[in-house]
Amino acid sequence: MEMNREQLMEVMPHRDPMLLVDHSMLTEDGCVSEYTVPDDPYYTRGHFPGNPIVPGVILCEIMAQGSVLLFKEKLVDKLALYAGMDKVRFKKSVHPGDKVIVHSTVRNSRGAFISVDARAEVNGEVCSEGSLSFMLVNKQ
Repeated sequence: MEMNREQLMEVMPHRDPMLLVDHSMLTEDGCVSEYTVPDDPYYTRGHFPGNPIVPGVILCEIMAQGSVLLFKEKLVDKLALYAGMDKVRFKKSVHPGDKVIVHSTVRNSRGAFISVDARAEVNGEVCSEGSLSFMLVNKQ
């Protein structure tokens, strides 16, 4: 299964400027998603002038949104909200224009709780990785 931005918006509530995935597909090993950081995103304008770097919290959000296809069928009437992050590491800076590739797999799924292992790469180099936990809640 592959989804583009428009199709992902049917599953996720995120919209510009917080929709941080361009393309996502399920593979035998999990999910692979792509996001190209815009040339002048709002979140780098003050982080840092003259050397714009994507903040770590935005990288975590890119990894989270890039993992949504793993549990898409559970999102019909639910929202996936962060429940936690564990062992998140930042290994390389990400800049405007970079294409971030997210690889994710389900680590554990129990009732309304799902945890995934996610890794974000730029040009084949790991820039961030960690375990992300979500709690599924009613959309209303």
